[in-house]
Amino acid sequence: MIRVSVVVPTFRRPELLSRCLGALAAQDFAATAFEVLIADDAGSAATRRQVEEFAARSASRPAVGYVAVTGRHGPAAARNAGWRAARGEFIAFTDDDCLPDPHWLSAGVAAFAGDIDAVTGRVVVPLPEVPTDYQRDAAGLARAEFVTANCFCRRDALEAVGGFDERFSAAWREDSDLQFSLLRAGRRIARAEAALVVHPVRPAPWGVSLLQQRKSLFDALLYKKHPELYRRRIRSSPPGEAYATVASLLLAITAAGLGHPRMVLAAAGVWAVLTGRFCLRRLSGTSSAPGHVAEMIATSILIPPLSVYWRLYGAWKFRVAFA
Repeated sequence: MIRVSVVVPTFRRPELLSRCLGALAAQDFAATAFEVLIADDAGSAATRRQVEEFAARSASRPAVGYVAVTGRHGPAAARNAGWRAARGEFIAFTDDDCLPDPHWLSAGVAAFAGDIDAVTGRVVVPLPEVPTDYQRDAAGLARAEFVTANCFCRRDALEAVGGFDERFSAAWREDSDLQFSLLRAGRRIARAEAALVVHPVRPAPWGVSLLQQRKSLFDALLYKKHPELYRRRIRSSPPGEAYATVASLLLAITAAGLGHPRMVLAAAGVWAVLTGRFCLRRLSGTSSAPGHVAEMIATSILIPPLSVYWRLYGAWKFRVAFA
């Protein structure tokens, strides 16, 4: 009998997937009592071969299956495809860049006592002694209440809330949406500290923080669906500093066009102070390598307007009063 189904979404990351599969094969849970389903968002023949070859190497390992994602794409859609193809009473979620501890499954399933419908485990994000801003930001995952890198749900609880909302097409807020949907449905969520997953920080390109600003549009969707929980658990007020930075920049540009040099200097001064403070905050406690400092200066100039743009775009896209 398959008691637990582990769902792992992936997208063209064979080395990371191989590492994750190795960690899942080392679980101290009975190999015949769980299965692993790889939900491939790329529908790649190479990934299918990788999964099939891994499954064929040893009969003592848990059953490992491949699910090609069709229709909508993104991590939410991939997880839906995985759990809907699963056989277990419990569905465990982790990611292809994660390393579940050998005791992960046992500890997660043991937490389903009484009327518990979902369990969230502990995530550890190893950092160097002096991290970059990106690495420190990624470590915030360890402080999150409920993340798909390490969570478990009863199948009937997932069915009751419809699984993941596939409009969350990037890896952002789809886990909070599931958490809030479960809470609003009266489902109980427990925490299992012993259910541990290690989430190493992946290498990132220069200026990665600029690309991450697009995630802000999914904050608007989460707010539209769960306004009270969003205000209570995520953010109680809009990011005023970003709006003030953008407003001062626009005022300086407008004043320059109208020929008001004093107003230009005043507005530009406010913009410089706000931008400098933002940059220094990002550099505090992080790497002082010249390349990293240069990246922080350049991206600190560009992040506020990008953040405001994506937040307002999200408000327009999802038709919600959100700023």
